[in-house]
Amino acid sequence: MRLAELSERSGVSTATIKYYLREGLLAPGRQVNTTTAEYDEDHLRRLRLVRALIQVGRVPVATAREVLAHVDDESLGRTIRLGAALWALPQVPEPDGGDEEVRAARREVDQVMERLGWSNARSLSSISPAHRSLVAAVATLRRLGYAWDAELMLPYARLMHQAAVHDLDFVETRSSEAEKVETAVAAAILFEPALRALHRLAQEEESARRYGFE
Repeated sequence: MRLAELSERSGVSTATIKYYLREGLLAPGRQVNTTTAEYDEDHLRRLRLVRALIQVGRVPVATAREVLAHVDDESLGRTIRLGAALWALPQVPEPDGGDEEVRAARREVDQVMERLGWSNARSLSSISPAHRSLVAAVATLRRLGYAWDAELMLPYARLMHQAAVHDLDFVETRSSEAEKVETAVAAAILFEPALRALHRLAQEEESARRYGFE
């Protein structure tokens, strides 16, 4: 397809597509002549991912470029490739290791992973942004007087494990390796808001069932 058709099918203006090309977020098209290039379905899929990163995820262009570089790094295995791409997304800062609630939160989080047999997550905990985010959130809850401990987290963790299985089952429906990693990155940007919304809808439904509308 030519640039105009790529713009029409993606809903992205030609000026924005040209900007993404200049910034290295989108691979160049196949050059037909000095002024014309052709694009394919891979360009369309990547363009949609770029828009998800920048518009929905509010990821800066430089960060999006780093994420996509990991997505395209065929020298890495899928787990490392996906992890590197997801870890390049904006993350929460490291919580204060000297804070008493942070230390308590870390113990409770580590206990959850031990009880569930999440050995891989435990081995990466010192460098994992997800582990850091969870520790920071649990520490904040504890400061507010909510005694979040391993027992309280375990049912949620089991539900999230089921969600992760569904996530990766969906990723496996994609054909190419690059498409699988792209889908997983898009899921991190788009599925999480959907899951939050489903959680809130479920809370609304359960609240109405228990307490009515009075």
